[in-house]
Amino acid sequence: MYGNITAGASTLGSAGIRVPGSAGETSEALEASRQIPSLIMADGPAGLRLRQCYQADRATGEVYGAGVLGSLENGFLEAPPRHESADTYYQFCTAFPVGTALAQSWDPDLLAQVGRAVSREMDEFHVDLWLAPGMNIQRNPLCGRNFEYYSEDPLLTGTLAAAITAGVQESGRHGVPLKHFACNNQEDNRMAVDARVSERALREIYLRGFEIAVKAAAPAAVMSAYNCINGVHAANSRDLCTVVLRQEWGFAGLVMSDWNTTVPQDGSTPWRCAWAGNDVIMPGNPHDDADIRAALADGRLPETAARQSAARLIALASALRGG
Repeated sequence: MYGNITAGASTLGSAGIRVPGSAGETSEALEASRQIPSLIMADGPAGLRLRQCYQADRATGEVYGAGVLGSLENGFLEAPPRHESADTYYQFCTAFPVGTALAQSWDPDLLAQVGRAVSREMDEFHVDLWLAPGMNIQRNPLCGRNFEYYSEDPLLTGTLAAAITAGVQESGRHGVPLKHFACNNQEDNRMAVDARVSERALREIYLRGFEIAVKAAAPAAVMSAYNCINGVHAANSRDLCTVVLRQEWGFAGLVMSDWNTTVPQDGSTPWRCAWAGNDVIMPGNPHDDADIRAALADGRLPETAARQSAARLIALASALRGG
C-alpha cells in the first residue's frame, strides 16, 4: 500500500533504483514469497525521464544512488560523485513534444502513435507505468505545469488523453495513470491549497476530461492530486477516488498518490488514502506503514478497505507482468 523505500535515493520524483532515475516502484515485499513483482514507474511529460548517466559497482552490480539535486536535470544542478571500481552506463530517451504542444495538433491518431512510441521505449528500459498524461485544466497562465497539461477545454483534453493512453496500453504490457485527479491548478502551496469548486463546475470542467479518458481508454491507473478540494485532500477523498471514479464511471484500475503527498504536516493522511480508495502511496515513506497499521489496529481503517487496495495492486502487477 506504499512504494519501496530506498535508502539514499531522492524521493522527489526519482525514488526508483532498479531503473536509475525512475520515479519510484511499488512494494517488492511479496516478490519472493508470492511472485508478485514490483512495478517500475517513470515520470516525464515529454517521454520517459530517467537518469542519463549512472554508475554501478563492478563486483556487485549495485547501482549508486543520487541525491535530490543530482537526480534532477541529468545532474546539471549537482554533478554526482564518481566511484572507484564502478562501470558507467548511459540511458538516452526520446524527448517528445510536451502535452500542450501535442494537443495543438487536435489529432487523436498522432497522439496514439506517440503513445505507441513511448511504449516501445518502456520495453527498452523495463518501465511498467509512464506517469502521464497530465490533464488538468489550464485555468491560470501562472500554473507551473501548464506545459504538461493539454488544454483549457475538457473535451479536447479527454479525447487526446484517451488516444495517448490507448497507444501506450495497446501492447498490454504497459500502463498510464491519468493525473492529477483533480483541480491541480497551481504549484505554489500545492499540497495545502484548497480549491473551492461547485459540483457543477467540477463535473462540467475539471472532472470531465478525466471522465472521457476513463470511459474511452480504461487507463491502468489514476494519480490523485496534492491539493484539497472543498476542504478534503484529493488522496483522502472517498467521494473522488471511489464514488465518482469507481462507482459512477466504472473505473476498475489502481489509484496512486502523487509523490510525497503524506510528508508535509498539512498533507494527506496515510490511512485515509486507503479508506478513500487511493490504493498506493508513492514513493513510500517510513511513517506511512506505522500510520496504516495503527489505523487498522484501532478500527479507523476497515480491513476490507486495505484488502481492496492490495488486491487492485496485485491485479495490475499480474496484468502487466503476465503473472
